Amino acid sequence: MILPCIDLMDGKVVQLVQGREKALEGDAPLEMLRRFAAFPEIHVIDLNAAMGTGENSALVELLAARAKCRIGGGVRTADRARRLIDQGAHRVVVGTAAFTPVMEDIGAAVGPERILIALDSKNGKIVIKGWRESTDFTAEEVIGRLEPYCGGFLCTYVDKEGMLQGTDLDWFRRLRAATRHEITAAGGITTMEEIRALQAMNIHVALGMAIYTGRLDLAELAALSA
Repeated sequence: MILPCIDLMDGKVVQLVQGREKALEGDAPLEMLRRFAAFPEIHVIDLNAAMGTGENSALVELLAARAKCRIGGGVRTADRARRLIDQGAHRVVVGTAAFTPVMEDIGAAVGPERILIALDSKNGKIVIKGWRESTDFTAEEVIGRLEPYCGGFLCTYVDKEGMLQGTDLDWFRRLRAATRHEITAAGGITTMEEIRALQAMNIHVALGMAIYTGRLDLAELAALSA
C-alpha cells in the first residue's frame, strides 16, 4: 500500500526537511484530500501537536471524517489517542509515548490493533519529541519488544526526510527481518525503484516530498497501490 502524507502546521499543509525547516506549502487540506482520493488510506500528522506548539484538531477531524486516515502527532496520553479515534481516525500513530509507561494505557484505551508505533531513526538512533531528542537505542533493538503494544510500525529514516536523496533500503531490510508486524516506510523515498523494492519486502510506503514536488506521478502511484 502507498500512503500520501498530509502534514499539518498552523492550519496549513506543509512539507518539512528533517522535521525542522519548512520547504513548501501544499494546497488546502480538502484539496489535497481530493487529489489523493484514489488511495485507500491517508497518512495525517499534526506537526504542531508533535512539537508541542498547539494542535490542528478541527482539520484533523475534518480529514478523518472524509477519508480513511491514520493520524499521529502528539499522541502521548490515552485521552488523546481515544479522542483521535472518536474523531474518526482509523489508526493512531504513537511515537514518544511508546518509550514510556503510558504506552500500556494507550493500548488499553484504543486497542493495540489500532496503534502504529513510530520508530524514527536519525544517525542510527531513535529520536523522539518531534525528532528533537535522541535516545540511546536503535530501532532494530526495540522493534521486537514493542510488538505487543501495536498492530504495526511507522519507520522513518529521518536522515533523508524531505531531502529527495533516496532512503536506506538496507535499514528497512533489517527491520523487516526483525518483526512480523506490518511496517510502513517513510523518509527520503524518491523513486519508483525504491517503492517497488520496499513493496517486494512487504513494506508499505508513506510519501510526502516526492509527491508534493511532482517527482512522482500520483496516477502511477495510485495504480501501484491498488
